[in-house]
Amino acid sequence: MNLADRFWNASPAQLKNGFVEAENGFVCLLCGETIEKGRVYAANGAFYEASRYIRLHLEENHPPVFERLLSLDKRFTGLTEHQSRLLRLFYQGLSDEEVKKASGVGSSATIRQHRFALKEKERQAKVFLALMELLKEKDRHDPAFLNFPPTSAMVDDRFNLTDKERETILKKYFPQGTSGSLTRLPAREKQRLAIVREIAQRFESGKNYTEPEVNQVLKAVYPDYSILRRYLVDYGFMERKTDGSRYRRKG
Repeated sequence: MNLADRFWNASPAQLKNGFVEAENGFVCLLCGETIEKGRVYAANGAFYEASRYIRLHLEENHPPVFERLLSLDKRFTGLTEHQSRLLRLFYQGLSDEEVKKASGVGSSATIRQHRFALKEKERQAKVFLALMELLKEKDRHDPAFLNFPPTSAMVDDRFNLTDKERETILKKYFPQGTSGSLTRLPAREKQRLAIVREIAQRFESGKNYTEPEVNQVLKAVYPDYSILRRYLVDYGFMERKTDGSRYRRKG
């Protein structure tokens, strides 16, 4: 299971923790790193079992899970910029008076109204989740949509892609099979997205790559490897250090 699937199939409690427990270990939902069960990990002069080391991994390698989730595109969070800003201030433990000063909101009463609105949104989300779980038990015609990275820089209706559509696209543009070369890069974004998602599988999960190493893999796919490299990052399938010194597949 890739990182996007793990992320979107995770329960609210698992998203809160930032990791899921798999058969052989614990998988970080933010980068896909797997911490194997049965191993002892040494760090900071101490030794950790896998269940404790995964938490240390999150603390030392990622921003707080709260920040990572809140930084997702608003189509994923359902929050306005103003609501996101208020949530950050509430998370810091500020009083209504302190939040009022920090946010420039007119009065403490307005802050309380925002708190009430967020609580109402929480109740709505719980009911909606229950409704969707019940629907899954009855809806036999729901198409299998593909999951895409929550950190993608491009989030719109192009992500409305079913598994059947994906297979059709890949057969068209990889006539020799997905391990072969790409005939051309399509103009339609939806088709391009399916192709880039498949190309990402050529990189090992959890392995760091230099830019020349990424280029070497992509040259075997398509002559314009630089545009493929950019799409891998923009679509959220790979993360890149700001200076371009390291690339890593997400999940």
